[in-house]
Parts: sequence; C-alpha cells; structure tokens
Amino acid sequence: MADSKLEKYRAKRDFQKTTEPTGDTAPTDSEWRRFVIQKHAARRLHYDLRLEVNGVFKSWAVTRGPSPNPQDKRLAVEVEDHPLDYGDFEGTIPHGEYGGGTVQLWDRGRWAPDQMTPEHGLATGELKFVLVGERLRGSWVLVRMKHDKTGGKRINWLLIKHHDEFALDHRAAEAIMAEDRSVASGRTMDAVAAGTGRAPEPFMRTNSRTIKADATWNTNKDVVPAKAKSKTTKTKRAPATAKRPTAIPQFIPPQLCKAVDRPPSGDGWGHEIKLDGYRQQLRVQNGIATLKSRKGLDWSRKFHGLIEEAANLPDSVIDGEVVALDAHGAPDFAALQAALSENNTDDVIFFAFDLLFDDTKDLRAEPLSARKAKLQSILANAGSLKTRYIEHLATGGDAILKSACKMALEGIVSKRLDAPYQSGRSDRWLKSKCRAGHEVVIGGWVTNNGKFRSLLAGVYRGNHLIYVGRVGTGYSQTVVERILPRLKKMASQKSPFAGLGAPKTGTDINWLKPELVAEIEFAGWTGDGNIRQASFKGFRDDKPAREVATERPVPVDSVPLARADAKIIRRKKAVSEPAAAKSPVIMGVRLSHPEKPFWPDAHDGAPITKRDLAEYFEAVGHWLLPHIKGRPCSIIRAPGGFAETQFFQRHALPNTSSLLNLVTVFGERKPYLEVDRIEGLPALAQMAALELHPWNCRPNQPDRPGRLVFDLDPGPNVPFAKVVGAAKEIRAVLAELDLISFCKTTGGKGLHVVTPLAEINNSALTWPQAKGFAQAVCRFMAQENPQAYLVNMSKKLRDGKIFLDYLRNDRMATAVAPLSPRARPGATVSMPLTWHDVTPKLDPQHYTIRTVPALLKKTKAWSDYFDSERPLEDAIKKLGKAGSGSKR
Repeated sequence: MADSKLEKYRAKRDFQKTTEPTGDTAPTDSEWRRFVIQKHAARRLHYDLRLEVNGVFKSWAVTRGPSPNPQDKRLAVEVEDHPLDYGDFEGTIPHGEYGGGTVQLWDRGRWAPDQMTPEHGLATGELKFVLVGERLRGSWVLVRMKHDKTGGKRINWLLIKHHDEFALDHRAAEAIMAEDRSVASGRTMDAVAAGTGRAPEPFMRTNSRTIKADATWNTNKDVVPAKAKSKTTKTKRAPATAKRPTAIPQFIPPQLCKAVDRPPSGDGWGHEIKLDGYRQQLRVQNGIATLKSRKGLDWSRKFHGLIEEAANLPDSVIDGEVVALDAHGAPDFAALQAALSENNTDDVIFFAFDLLFDDTKDLRAEPLSARKAKLQSILANAGSLKTRYIEHLATGGDAILKSACKMALEGIVSKRLDAPYQSGRSDRWLKSKCRAGHEVVIGGWVTNNGKFRSLLAGVYRGNHLIYVGRVGTGYSQTVVERILPRLKKMASQKSPFAGLGAPKTGTDINWLKPELVAEIEFAGWTGDGNIRQASFKGFRDDKPAREVATERPVPVDSVPLARADAKIIRRKKAVSEPAAAKSPVIMGVRLSHPEKPFWPDAHDGAPITKRDLAEYFEAVGHWLLPHIKGRPCSIIRAPGGFAETQFFQRHALPNTSSLLNLVTVFGERKPYLEVDRIEGLPALAQMAALELHPWNCRPNQPDRPGRLVFDLDPGPNVPFAKVVGAAKEIRAVLAELDLISFCKTTGGKGLHVVTPLAEINNSALTWPQAKGFAQAVCRFMAQENPQAYLVNMSKKLRDGKIFLDYLRNDRMATAVAPLSPRARPGATVSMPLTWHDVTPKLDPQHYTIRTVPALLKKTKAWSDYFDSERPLEDAIKKLGKAGSGSKR
C-alpha cells in the first residue's frame, strides 16, 4: 500500500543524482505517530511539515514555517507523500533536481490527531492535531482552502496554531523560527550545505533512539498510539472441522461505567470517546463470530455484515460498541435506529475498546493498557474495515471532554490503564457526558387532535415506576411512523405510574405496558425530580425496563480512585513520557518554564520558582480549596515575577485552563473564574497567578453573604502589637453578638478577622445588610477609641491609627484567601492562625511559601471553621438592641 502511495515521489526523483531516500528501507516500528519538519532552502526558503499516516509521511510545504503564534496563518501546500525514512534525511539535493537545495532537520517528535482519525480530518479538510517536538508543541489545525490562485492545480491548506499554553506572541514566535540548528546534528544550514559537522542522529531507523531523551511530550494532551506495524504473519484461522475444546466463555458480563460530573485528571487514566450506539460483545471461535448485547442476548442477525467480516479474526472475545456514523464520521444513534428498523446495517461499524480473551488466554486480569495493545495489534494484522480500534488519550480528561463536546459527541469514558477487567459497575470506568442523557421507561403517549405529541416517561424506584415527565421533542415524521406501531402493540387499559405526580387518565393519553425503554437527552432535573426539556433519541432494546433507575452523576472527587487529593495524586511520569522529561507534571498539570523565578527569595536567599509555587499549592491545596470552592475568584498575575508588571484578572480569558471553572454571575455578561478542584491550583501557578482573591459569598450562591472579613490596616507609626490588640477587640465584640471569629495574617502588615455565616431556613440576608453590620461594628470601635481606630480611608488621617476596613463585605468585593501567596517581597502567605498565635510576638514575615507547608501540619488553626457558622440575622438584632444600629 505504501509503495503505491510513493509512485509520485519516486517519479519526480533521479536517485542516481540525489541522496534522498528511495523508500525501500523500512523504518523502525513505533507505537507512536511521528512527525518531522525540515527547513528547506530550495528556490524559496520554506519548511516541510511531514505527518506519519498509514505508512507514509503526508507532507506540506509551509511558507515561512509553522508559526506558534495563533495570529499567523501559514500557507501550506500539500505535496506528494514521502517515505518514512525521509524523516532521517538531512543534506543537499543537487540543483537542477526536484526540490534542489539544502535540507535541515529543524524539528521532530510525536504527533496525535485531535479527532477520531487523521483520515477523517484529511478527507473533510480540517485536520486538528497535537505536536510534541523539540521546538514546536501544542495543538494545531490544517484547514483546506476551497480555491487558490492556480485554479485548483495545487491543494492549498492553512496551518494555524491553536490558542493553548504553548501559543506564543509575535516576538517569541519569531525567536523560535529564527532557530538555525538541526535537532538531529546541531548543524546550521550553512554547515549542512557544506557537508561539515557531525551526522544527524537517526530518528526513524533505530530502536534505541526513536525519541531522544530531551524530545519530551510537553502537552496536556497525550498522543494516541499509531497502528502497530507487525511483521508477523497474519493469524490463520483453524478450519471449522478442527474443533478445539471450548475454552472461551459464551458470554462475559460487561464492565459498566459510573457517571461523574467531570473526568478525573490524575495520572493513570485513559480517556476514550463515548460512542453513541449499542454495547456489544464480539466472540470469535473457529471461524464463527457472534455479537451479544450487554445482557447476553444474541444480536448477530441484526448485524450480519459485521459478523461476516469478524469471522476472519483470530479466536477472541472483544468488548465494543456498534455505531452508525453520520456524513461527518460522528456517531449517530438515530441513524443506527433507522438502520435496524429498515434491516439495513451494512454500513455500521464495531468500535473495539477492550480484549478479554486472546485465543484461549484469559486477559481479564491483565492491565487495560496491555489488553488494548494486544487488541490494536490483532486488528492491525487483520486489516478489518468494519471492526475498528478505539484509541485513548492518557492525560487531559477535561480538555478531551471539551473537544468531544465541541464535536457534538456524547462525552468520554475514563478508564484506569492499570486495572483488570471487572464485570459490573466500578470506580475504574467513569463516564462524563457533554449533555444530560438518561434511559427511561415509556408508560404512555399523548395525542393532540389525534396526532402524536409526546411520550410519558418514568424510572423504577424499587417496584414502582415513578413518573418523571414528558419527552416532547425529537420526533420527525419518519420517527413517529417508526415508533407508533411499537407503541400500539404495548397498549394498556391502566396507568403504570405510581406516586403523587403521575398524570391522570384523560382522552389524550394512551397508556402502555411498562416494557419499552427509550434513551433521551434533557436539560436537567427540576426540584421535584422531573426531567426538563427532554428530547427523544430512540428505543433501547438491550436493557430490561426493570433495570432503569435514576442515575445522577456523582462528584468525581467522591470516587476513591479519582479523588483530587494530594495524598492520592502522585506525580508519576506518563507512559508516553521519556524518562528525562524536562517539564514536571504537578497533579496532572504540566509546567512550562518551571524554573522561572517569581520571587527572588523567601527571606532565605533562594528564588521561588513556578515549580515551587505549584508544589506549594499541591501541599496546601486540601486545606485551601474549601475556602475558595464555589466562589468567583479574582487573581493577580505576574508572568515576569512579582516585581514586574502585575495585573488583576476577574474574568476568564481565551484558552483558560479546563481545570478552572467558568461561572456566569447574574447581571454580569462575562464569566468569572472559579477554582473548584485541587488541580486548578497548579493550573493557576502555570498561569503565573501569585494571589487568589475569592468573593466572600456562600458557595455557589454569589448573592448570599458567606462570611464577614474585617481588614485591620495599620497606618504609619503603628506598632504591630496594636494591630494584634485590635484583632482581639473585634473578636470580643463579635463574641458578644454570638459570632465566632478567626484570624489570619494578610501577608503584609495587617491582620484579617473572619467570621463564617450560617444560612437559616428561608434566609433573606442581603449584601447591604452584611456590609451595614460590618460598618456598624467598625464605627462602634472607632467611636469607643478614636485615637486608635478610624473608618475613613483617607491617608491624611491614618498616621498612628488602624483603618478598620469593612468594605470587603460587599457582593463583588474580595479578600485574599487563607494560604494564598502574596505578590510581595519575601513570598509571604496569608496564614491562618489560632488565637493563641495572635500575640505581640507574632511576625507575619515568618509565613512564606517555603515555611508554611511544614507549619500547616503542626497547627490546628481554623480546624473548627465550618462548624462555627452562625446566622448574621440574630447578631444584627442584638446589635440593634445594644443601640448601635445597622443603618449606614
């Protein structure tokens, strides 16, 4: 096959005159797709991008080179396929020959398609992919142009860098493109042209140097293994007469997924596209293939085309999904339903994702990574068209889910790569959906003027079918004509639903026996437990009605294997990562430029780097997260370090890390940042976020006060002992009002006194009330001791006094988070304290990024914070009775 693709390549070259590879030398097999970029000084200087696809290099001549600046769109002219051994070519093509000029190996590494298959991207004219090379990294796209200046004689594409963590600005991109050293030999273009210097290190033709030690993967997206190229002879099937003892089970109960709210992001997970089809188990023995549903029903007759081809596979048991594809190559459940209804399943595909038996060998105890590698090899050797291998990505679950949703796919399934196959539902397989979906039992259908309008849906709770609402959309005329005969066959005289919310009998309702199972999409659940905006996808004949129960995603942090906890997440090197990887991975987040200094020192003479900041967040994250989770969080970023330019960021910017949530606040158009998972903290470090300033609202309730913060800000000539005395005085005032308070340093010269607020039933506490209360407390203290305190922030009045700042207690106001670093000299931290720590000897400069992780292990500060919430309404009443009032 590769030889036929190289006909144009060979026809254009005289190998008696040029030293370019002929394509006769087979490169070393690799489990990864490889790429090279060659700087080519031909008639015009350009760069040749070559991506390994199906045994050859798909090649493009890129004008001015592939710019890592997303603003640059580079013309990429598709040229003839090149042999894989061309990936080691560096030298000079004689002038007068095709492409005459000097060729330098400018970059090389691994690549992965950011879609189902590269063939699909090439065919549709939009190939999205990830490069991980020695110079270029991150996500890119090739977009084929509809017309070009030559009237279509050339195939012109545009090569564009996606906005991601590896995108560069104009100046940095120019610096990269100015690099003139070969990644294979270290030679300049002049040295290559002169034939001097050392020979290039092989890349395509040696096992020991397939990837150099410093050619690391620096992307949150792992690559997908290319099809294994095995030189072994295709497995021959034993003739039907040569019967062996039956060692392969007739059916193995499948492993099932647990629904979670988002993918796990720690190490050791492989993420696959969730296919929208029918789960099937393929069994092949002695040339006879069968397909069985997830309940063990034989569905072979439904998919006769698949069965005929699968009979040529070696004896095995393969787990997978039968899918129909739409015109864009995406799974289409409605198309599968139509194919089954019309008994025309010739075009359906069996996507295989697990291998349970290989010949008579039971593989279920082996890790998933080993099972998938064997499955990939089997299917590659067989050359099957209708049975296709499902690849996986080993990192970046959130990014993969985001990509799947953009492609209008159902979601992804995350699987432990080190786990055995375990029948039934477990924590080792987790599914995350792009949109809410559910299986429901159909208990009736509704008409309007004799025409079909909607289905009545329910789920089982115990022995009762509980009504959950109407499924009112998703019905074309064709769908209605297809489902009505099935509905009429299930007619019943009485309602199958139980419960108070069940619909009553009426002339427009046709009751059904509760036996039909349908799959729906919907916008979510109402407070009463009903489905909202439900749309019909199709009937499911592979699941008994009695097994349909309510399924709601659980927080992924509640799953032991996926819990985002620093004690569980370990910084292991990914399977695909070379041992000498340069970029560290902190809790699943890969850091670029980890040695970038953010502070010159922490009062110890040693710089605090980006890596130090990420490791600090890892160490304190389990303590810090509950105090910022569910609250919009502004950040102070300083990419050049705290002493350089700083900027305060409230809203999400383009290409914000998928580990950070984007939340829309009522009345605001732009989404705010929110840190709801521990992995988001090192993601902030990667963004050079040196300070965290959350709102003081209740979690997920921005319109409800969740805590009060009193900021004690000393003016000039105020000794710190007086700040300590002020904190204790506020504590005493709040205690008289039955509020419990806590203290922390600010990371500067002041202190914060914080009191957590409880929400009582039907609470209507507003931000103006909270702010008014805090103001009243501060005014009371200032009136009692005007020589020590003031509530006027004028700097002219602050000499020798402490400004009692109550302004942190407003809807959109923020305060620095406990344990947040400060963008100030010494890398200080806002440190939570016990009241025993709050003495005149307290030194806020003692608490730094370097010292706090160890100190945090020894303190019980704020250990009872969440048990100390008290309603502010009661305190407001007491304050009013005391005569202070709460009016401004």
